[in-house]
Amino acid sequence: MVKLKDNTPTNLRTDEITTILGKGSEFEGKLNFEGTLRIEGVFSGEIHSDSVLVVGEGAKVSAEVNVGTIVINGEVRGNVRAKTGVEIRHPGRLLGNVESPTLTIEKGVIFEGSCKMENFETRTDSFMASPGKDQKTKVPERKNNIP
Repeated sequence: MVKLKDNTPTNLRTDEITTILGKGSEFEGKLNFEGTLRIEGVFSGEIHSDSVLVVGEGAKVSAEVNVGTIVINGEVRGNVRAKTGVEIRHPGRLLGNVESPTLTIEKGVIFEGSCKMENFETRTDSFMASPGKDQKTKVPERKNNIP
């Protein structure tokens, strides 16, 4: 279940593809799209969208990716930033860093990189947990107005 920008829940149905870069295709450059894009071939460059990107099982993508949601079944080399979520399905491979509020990794996939999880829509600069009934929170004193 994925939530869209307006917080409307929706099922991620990868069978509702609006654009396909098919097997045997090779593309290099900057790619912007709307709807759901499925890559089955080879792509290198940059990908930008607020929509869904599906990397097919035989696909090879070498790119800086900035999308709404990405589902990886093939190979992605490069950093991935997703506003909604990243899903790596078997036999997928992700070799790069991830920034996303959610990350799903199936058993058997390869992920080499680091992951920073945050909600880009409701991003805050600091996080403070509420103390429980028996817990106390100690706030450090500031000296000389230095944080």
